[in-house]
Formats: sequence, structure tokens, C-alpha cells
Amino acid sequence: MSRLAELVLLLVLVAAVTLSALGVVYSKHASRDLFSAVEEQNRLRDDLNAEWGQLQLEQGAWATHGRIERLARERLDMRLPASGDVVILERRRGE
Repeated sequence: MSRLAELVLLLVLVAAVTLSALGVVYSKHASRDLFSAVEEQNRLRDDLNAEWGQLQLEQGAWATHGRIERLARERLDMRLPASGDVVILERRRGE
């Protein structure tokens, strides 16, 4: 093999190794960026799950029977009927 051919082959191999190394560096960088984005989304998901839990607790507190009854008395002036005012209707069979 001539000296020129060896030199050309060496330059081609150096270029190939350099391009391969640059590809590895680029791919590692892209992988780290994507991993960072995934972790950020996981943190967001966890924050939203915590907020959802808080909202469910708050909804449960707002919908308690005692609160609803108190609001009915205060805002709507509703009262329980006296025992003499309660009428129970029964449906007979066959009617």
C-alpha cells in the first residue's frame, strides 16, 4: 500500500472516530435533556396529585351533613317539622 493511501485511510478513520465521538456526546446530551424533562413532568404530576387530594378533602368538608343543615337553617330559614306535623303515607298493596 502506498504512503498516500495509508495517509488517506488514516484521515478517514480519524474523521470516523471523531464523528462517532461527537455523536455519542450529542446523544448523551439529548438523553440528559429528556430525562430532565421527564423528571419535571413527574414532579408536576406529584404536585397535581397532592393538590387533588387537598381538593377532595376540602370538598368533603364543604359537603358534610352538619354544614348543609346549618346552611339550610341560616340561609333558607328551614327547620325540622314538629312531630305532630309529620304525616306518614303508606301505600297499600293492590292499589
